Amino acid sequence: MKRFKLLLIIASLIGLVSIAYAQETITPEDAAKFIGQQKTVCGTVASAHYAAIIKKQPTSLHLNKPYPNQIFSVLIWASDSSKFEKPPETLYSGKEICVTGMIRSYQGKAEIVVKEPSQIKMK
Repeated sequence: MKRFKLLLIIASLIGLVSIAYAQETITPEDAAKFIGQQKTVCGTVASAHYAAIIKKQPTSLHLNKPYPNQIFSVLIWASDSSKFEKPPETLYSGKEICVTGMIRSYQGKAEIVVKEPSQIKMK
């Protein structure tokens, strides 16, 4: 009986870990449906821009459709872009990526603000 309980506990823990790591991924096109939720959005960086003349010098990565027709953006402030091994606008340009974070709406478009490089994974 003790062995059965131990096996049941181990199986439950494995299941919980699997659920935690199998976070639902969504497309940039669907991201607007999940405003206010923590999700992983996967797509191809169609355009990337570092705005040196704007206060806080943001870097924007637009997935699946380039600016000005973007449907989803990844925003990285200059204060956080220094954490990356290379400038994010060159590191990810044209690459397929997945970004994890809280989806918010900015000017009617969905976006995730990235604070740490670990939030972006290349496929």
